Amino acid sequence: MLNQPATKYTAFPPIALHDRQWPSQQITKPPVWLSTDLRDGNQALFEPMSVETKIRFFTRLVDIGFKEVEVGFPSASQTDFHFVRRLIDEKRIPDDVTPMVITQAREDLIARTVESVRGAKRAIVHLYNATAPVWRKVVFNMEVPQVMQLIQDRVAYLKKLTDAAPETEWVLQYSPETFSATELDVALQACNTAIEAWNARPGRPVIINLPTTVENATPNVFADQIEWMHRHLNQREHVVLSVHPHNDRGTGVAAAELAQMAGAQRVEGCLFGNGERCGNVDIVTLALNLYTQGVHPRLDFSDINAVAREVEEFTQIATHPRHPYAGDLVFTAFSGSHQDAIKKGFAAQKADAIWEVPYLPIDPADLGRTYDSVIRVNSQSGKGGVAYLLEKDHGVVLPRRMQVEFSAVVQRHAEAADAEVSSEEIWKLFKNTYLRAEHTELTYISHHLQEGPNDQQIIDLSWRWQGDAQTRKAAGSGPVEAACKALGVDMQVLSFEERSMGSGADALAIAIVEGSTSGVQGSRFGVGIHRNTTTASVMALISLARRLEVSLPEPADAKTN
Repeated sequence: MLNQPATKYTAFPPIALHDRQWPSQQITKPPVWLSTDLRDGNQALFEPMSVETKIRFFTRLVDIGFKEVEVGFPSASQTDFHFVRRLIDEKRIPDDVTPMVITQAREDLIARTVESVRGAKRAIVHLYNATAPVWRKVVFNMEVPQVMQLIQDRVAYLKKLTDAAPETEWVLQYSPETFSATELDVALQACNTAIEAWNARPGRPVIINLPTTVENATPNVFADQIEWMHRHLNQREHVVLSVHPHNDRGTGVAAAELAQMAGAQRVEGCLFGNGERCGNVDIVTLALNLYTQGVHPRLDFSDINAVAREVEEFTQIATHPRHPYAGDLVFTAFSGSHQDAIKKGFAAQKADAIWEVPYLPIDPADLGRTYDSVIRVNSQSGKGGVAYLLEKDHGVVLPRRMQVEFSAVVQRHAEAADAEVSSEEIWKLFKNTYLRAEHTELTYISHHLQEGPNDQQIIDLSWRWQGDAQTRKAAGSGPVEAACKALGVDMQVLSFEERSMGSGADALAIAIVEGSTSGVQGSRFGVGIHRNTTTASVMALISLARRLEVSLPEPADAKTN
């Protein structure tokens, strides 16, 4: 329990929107994306990025597909100013990409900001001021009319400067900072004041950006706020309604998704959720959530590993191993029941069908990920994971009951090691269990098979047991029965199957035989692998006899049946 009473905090009141429409809406197209990695993300770093790093990051963002990028806070940082000028002077901004620069509502800062992007083909100037009650009272000591006059004056000043530079297409973005904590009527008045001062009209749009500067309510409350603003904004047809969610409550992604359902057309955020405090909304997660619903996000994350590694280099922030879609372990299952379901899902999935693999909401291959780490084995794993790795990496398909038998072998090893078991370790355990034997145990040497009377098959079988080589001849309806008689053991064959390991002329055959004997509870399995299918079958029978620990007759008892 927390030591302080919860009554010291005040819950955000619900919005009086009784005919809300957003709960029944569906996102059917991607929003306009704006990356704020180079501004909001950068100012949250322990060590801000250098100009050269920012240039590399900008290039990567353009390659991903961002058409709007917030490139900096040029009035607050000489480094940012220099970076923005380099982008423009060195013509690094493609014609279809628009840079955005941010400024506080002060004339000197506005002038410096406009100067930073002068000469760009198109530029967004992001003007903001805080509007929530506690900021008005505590930080700025201003009443609502004074706030509105500030917005009117500063937008008009920005318009004057940009009108004097017609070589650039200028777009205003206005944000009532702390929108989510502002009274709706005050937020609306602030936005409409900016829209009017900018003279929004056809061919002169304005971006109204509504941030959860500090996330302070559940996502449905934010959706109500967005829908209310969507309904009441002046000149709505000339307004691009944008949201800038933060993640203080851990619900930034949900807030952004519900906001789009409520009328938002644009989303600002950072790759992997970088940003101050708990971060900006994670655009990677938002975009790939859309993709899993059949909506292409118009951002390219087809090599998500490369994107994650580069962003880690740029920001010096590691990607969490369980990060949605991009984490190293996000497509990894250790649980036995999960592994079994995934294995069956892969077997049933058709290449041209809707993706329906249990526990995997997206095909890892679509993100440039392999299936190598989808199933990994530790002491919590079950038969499905072990069987999957044997089949994927070694071409061995285990019968269902054999999966149970061998997974117990792997689990005992994992528990003893107290660690994950690699695919190679599993293969080594498989060979030690079914294919290899010490010289004192029963091992196959050779055999010769010929046709006998009445469709019988006669086998001359040689093996080594307790160091001695032995040969016996026997007849049976097939090589397995003949070999079993030649061994002269009390052993009943319950099932037998053989298949190819791999393809082509060099493919090996694997034979798996299940059997039982008196004095041994249940059944066990034997395995043989050889280029010749009959040899593999005989080797499997000897493997079974060894695993059942049957007693062979003395050499003097050998005879032909």
